[in-house]
Amino acid sequence: MEKSAYKIHIIGAGISGLIAAQIIENHGYHPIIIEASSTVGGRVKSDLVNGYTLDHGFQVLLTSYPAAKKYLNYKALDLQKLLPGATLFKNGKAQTIGDPLRSLSLLFPTLLSTVGTLSNKVKILKLNTLLKKKKISAIFKTKEKTTLHYLKDFGFSDAIITDFFKPFFGGIFLETQLETSSRMFEFVYKMFGNGLAVIPKEGMQAIPNQLKNKLKNTTFYFDTPVREVKDQHIILEDERILESNITIIATEASALISNLKNQGTEWKSCDTLYFEAEKSLINKPLIGLISDENMLVNNIFYHTSVATLNRTRKELLSVTVVKGHQLNEKDLIAKVVEELHAACGISDISFLKRYQIKKALPKLTNLQYEISSTETKLKSSIFLAGDQLLNASLNAAMIAGERAAMGVLQTIEDGAITDEFTSEYSS
Repeated sequence: MEKSAYKIHIIGAGISGLIAAQIIENHGYHPIIIEASSTVGGRVKSDLVNGYTLDHGFQVLLTSYPAAKKYLNYKALDLQKLLPGATLFKNGKAQTIGDPLRSLSLLFPTLLSTVGTLSNKVKILKLNTLLKKKKISAIFKTKEKTTLHYLKDFGFSDAIITDFFKPFFGGIFLETQLETSSRMFEFVYKMFGNGLAVIPKEGMQAIPNQLKNKLKNTTFYFDTPVREVKDQHIILEDERILESNITIIATEASALISNLKNQGTEWKSCDTLYFEAEKSLINKPLIGLISDENMLVNNIFYHTSVATLNRTRKELLSVTVVKGHQLNEKDLIAKVVEELHAACGISDISFLKRYQIKKALPKLTNLQYEISSTETKLKSSIFLAGDQLLNASLNAAMIAGERAAMGVLQTIEDGAITDEFTSEYSS
């Protein structure tokens, strides 16, 4: 059978599915991506609202991600750099800390900051040095403990854990108690130390858009939700049946495969609220952390502190809420506005949009960095992809997509896939 005749379907046009399509295309095949929504990106999407680009949740790309360096054209993304630090808000006061070795402008604010004792600052330098030397493979072989346990074992005080580590990494891990695996903490900390946190000038949607634009022989079916995946057949929600030689499920598979119904992924959720502000309280591209554990707000960021596609005369502010709550949208907005004023002195803001992200990050244990192509095979004609197979990161999504695609190619080359459709749906 000609390569172009193989019916290779990929369910999900997120980062993992797009990478899988690229690998398959590179080997001469013509994959078909089936996507339930109207655009590519999965959990990495942006909208244009009132002239502002709003990402679906505050997200950044870490330039040191190995897979991102392999698959993305950083220059074409016009990446806007965030400074390696943060502004902490506590008791109505703001203090800026950061890595002065990587940004000289943070030297004096960090030295003068009362956040963390001298002993804690020395420990941060020690941790930086340790993780720069530690290989990624070694990180994911280290025995797991919670990030909180890890930090305490390292000797950090309760004060700096509460004031800095909990709001900063709580915003990354989307949980407030630092229960996330120490493997993820070490990996993310290393990635921050080895590179920069950046946002494309056109918003995070520019990342999947770039991956999509590389695809020349891939067909897309948008607004096409899938009900079930069987051997060599895909059943759509509208009851159409697609014949498929081989299928990659690059989204959560438990709802699509009958014998996985009770093996669903647990998810972490968050709320991101966007406001238009008259002025910016943080004049540099720094994340703002709320160090009060009694507040709902975890972090803030002025997106207009970096260059954006549509520059306006006012400022764009995002606010991330990680804690669970039972507030309706009106009460949540009111609570957030109240906390922003109390904690940061922010006023003169108008609400733009709320993103209630129920499946923001997979909740995982026994985190891994790598997966073999054979481990992505669920059945002879069904493969799995997505960051939930490894660890919750864009880097993991890319690796999983690549490995699933390689598994598909190996299966075809081994002659394990036939062009005969023999299930009960064949005519």
